[in-house]
Amino acid sequence: MHEAVERLKQAIDKQEKILIYGDYDVDGTTAVALVYSYLKNFYPHCDFYIPDRYAEGYGVSEAGIIWAEENNFSLIVALDLGIKASDMVTLARHKGIDFIICDHHLPGGEIPNAVAVLDPKREDCSYPFNELSGCGLGFKLVQAYSTRYGNPKDAYQYLDLVVVSIASDIVPINGENRVLAHFGLQKLNQSPRPGLQALKDIAGIKTDLDVSGIVFTLGPRINAAGRVAHARAAVELLICNTLEEANELAEKVNLKNDLRREFDLSITEEAIAMIESNEQLRNAKSTVLFKETWHKGVIGIVAARCVEKYYRPTIILTESNDKITGSARSVQNFDLYQAIHACSDLLEKFGGHKYAAGLTMNKSNLAAFQQRFEEVVAQNLTEEMLTPIVEIDTPVQFDALNTKFNNVLKQMAPFGPEIINRFSRLKGYLYKMPLVVLKTGTFAFWRGRKATNLYLVWWHLMLWNTTRLSQAGLLLEWHLRLTKTLTMDLPPCNCGLRTLNLINHDFASRQPD
Repeated sequence: MHEAVERLKQAIDKQEKILIYGDYDVDGTTAVALVYSYLKNFYPHCDFYIPDRYAEGYGVSEAGIIWAEENNFSLIVALDLGIKASDMVTLARHKGIDFIICDHHLPGGEIPNAVAVLDPKREDCSYPFNELSGCGLGFKLVQAYSTRYGNPKDAYQYLDLVVVSIASDIVPINGENRVLAHFGLQKLNQSPRPGLQALKDIAGIKTDLDVSGIVFTLGPRINAAGRVAHARAAVELLICNTLEEANELAEKVNLKNDLRREFDLSITEEAIAMIESNEQLRNAKSTVLFKETWHKGVIGIVAARCVEKYYRPTIILTESNDKITGSARSVQNFDLYQAIHACSDLLEKFGGHKYAAGLTMNKSNLAAFQQRFEEVVAQNLTEEMLTPIVEIDTPVQFDALNTKFNNVLKQMAPFGPEIINRFSRLKGYLYKMPLVVLKTGTFAFWRGRKATNLYLVWWHLMLWNTTRLSQAGLLLEWHLRLTKTLTMDLPPCNCGLRTLNLINHDFASRQPD
């Protein structure tokens, strides 16, 4: 950190041009918005760069280095990427451009020869918490610089961006992340920056957001910019200074999110149809699907949808720049990164972590990769991993779900990975069963017992068999994630229903009777 801060100070003192370079997802764009906004407050000679998902792909690109050279930048601060960019960092050095890398992904075999490489997952890193988001690392850089050369409190105004990244990048809500998320939510709900306020408005958010609220409302909209167009639009939204400008930019981003939904739904339907029509795919331990026309920007979402339905490691592949590129998602306790690493000789590049990854390969390696990956998964995936488990604390009476109960529960927030909102078991009948279409693939119905009714939402209904829902009075045993807003997902089971899980995509430990 010392080297990073001092090189940044040297660039400012010498009036060098500084380029803030970040990934095109939520974590990357919030990180770029944070560091760029901080510097721009007192230093005019800086700009930002987001690689094009389709023309350049993930990571530091040669096109980005050339652009920096042509525009006379001598320092690049890389955020949420760069830990595997040794070749690009060397290329930049030959062009007289230094790098500061702030990345939270697993390093490869070689650490880039940059001025400073901040990555808590480095084996030689002594920082006591290693689960910061990419934006969290950007925050730590700003915090360190402002502590040494400015006002330490200057960094706090960016905590709303930090919590959006923490929630959207699904990093653990423990340790330092829990503190950052707590104060970030306060900032987001009380005095957010214009761009985030505009996104809240366009999403129709009237109450305070929690981590899950960010995941399902703000995160997808910010992500959509880079999924179906260019992520620069997301950064421009996050750094704008007036609500009027923010509202215009948020409308454009929201339209991209609507388009993203259309791609998501159609490709998910195609992927499921491919599996269901092929006995070998149905019975496999993993899912690896390829179609050259699938939209690169949504294949990660489709992979997650397939994991929801089939609950096994999944990779969705498409064609991009005459290569095959893909996005992978995993199930609980299965190390997806290591499984892909076992196939690395067939890949041009890959990166990620235990539960999500990206990869690129030559077309000629597709069949061999599909076979190898299936073999690796079959060897390492246990039956226990194929059975989603949620620990149930205690049974709860339906009538206990009241405001007092919710207020007590809120005192334990924020919730998220590693700090899960506790589950309880609830048994009762469906008394009112009309299914009302709210949006594509989403239905709503009433669930009640005696004088108490709760309004429930079932997301992504298109994936599941709903025949038995028509049987009013069906006795169910539900495992509920207790929250004030009772929204949920229903993963599948043989009878067409498994459980109702509130807010997140966690799965209960048993099927309904």
